[in-house]
Amino acid sequence: MFCVLAAIGQKRERWYAADNKNFEYMGRIDFSNPQLPRFWNPGVVVRIKFVGKECRIVVHDEVPYEKAHNYVVLVVGDNLGVYRVKLSGHSDTLTIKGSGKALMDGVVLRNQANPGNRNFGPDSYGGHVVTLCKATEGIGYMEFEGVYTDILFPTPMPPDRKIECIGNSITCGFGNDTSGIPCGKGEWFDQHNAWMSYGAIAARTLKAQWHLTAVSGIGLIHSCCNMTITMPQVFDRMDVRGNQGDWDFSGYQPDVVTVCLGQNDGIQDSVTFCGAYVKFVQHLRQVYPGAQIVVLTSPMGNAELTAVLKRYIYGVIGALGDSKVSSFFFSKQWGHGCASHPDIGDDLEIAAELTGYLRGLMNW
Repeated sequence: MFCVLAAIGQKRERWYAADNKNFEYMGRIDFSNPQLPRFWNPGVVVRIKFVGKECRIVVHDEVPYEKAHNYVVLVVGDNLGVYRVKLSGHSDTLTIKGSGKALMDGVVLRNQANPGNRNFGPDSYGGHVVTLCKATEGIGYMEFEGVYTDILFPTPMPPDRKIECIGNSITCGFGNDTSGIPCGKGEWFDQHNAWMSYGAIAARTLKAQWHLTAVSGIGLIHSCCNMTITMPQVFDRMDVRGNQGDWDFSGYQPDVVTVCLGQNDGIQDSVTFCGAYVKFVQHLRQVYPGAQIVVLTSPMGNAELTAVLKRYIYGVIGALGDSKVSSFFFSKQWGHGCASHPDIGDDLEIAAELTGYLRGLMNW
């Protein structure tokens, strides 16, 4: 402890590049350049543990069309600070003070954990675990370059349990967060918050890692909004929305996989839909031989669609004959967020239902 305090007192800030072993990564990430890992999908996480006056995190944003910026969520310590912010340039610096206060490019951010409290006190030396989460889906890629700080420590060991949530906009966290921009304003992704999506909440509750493999508008055999891809076509990709890069499944073998598709398909020919679903789950079994696979109804589905999806899912489960494939049906329809999607309050309820089922299924 004396050595650590002495080092802090000397204020020897240094650069820690992204390939430093003390960083923790979670999600589908391209490490072909280990000093500049790149990621596209929602909910990808980088964790940092620092001690010092501040930690300055350097990230890059692709900025497609020179206007589409990703959002990130920063979580400092045990809810000392929660910040959701839209990146502003091709490169941005996110600063976490030892007091827990956060800034982006020198501008103080609003603390959502305690919005009324701006009295952090003087910037002091502190030690925090900082979580950086990509809050938006494939709005171009993000890159993590590294941090400036005094001392970088190993993050706490990640949980052994692993979950993957496959789905569409609901799984992305589309439209769930209007804390910055109200529904109907800004860009279509301005209300995304993957950190507070039902899958990420359920995983944290169950003390598990998570991957969100999800694209707004995507379906099993039919996608909405003039989208030309379906989930079976792009599931194996590093960048799922962009349908590029091959993902190495050996790097993350989930204990349980949830599949939430069908909202964008709508009511389809049962033979075609169920046949495609069987093939997709069989592919999941190939890449995840030991996983429990849970097929879900849509939390957005109205009564008619939900009734049809239940029949389809029963048929799929029966055709597969796989003892480690099961189904879970949500109790109702949620739609308090933008474009009748779940909001964060809804996502908390959806996650609670799913958590209860997975806890029993996995004995967690």
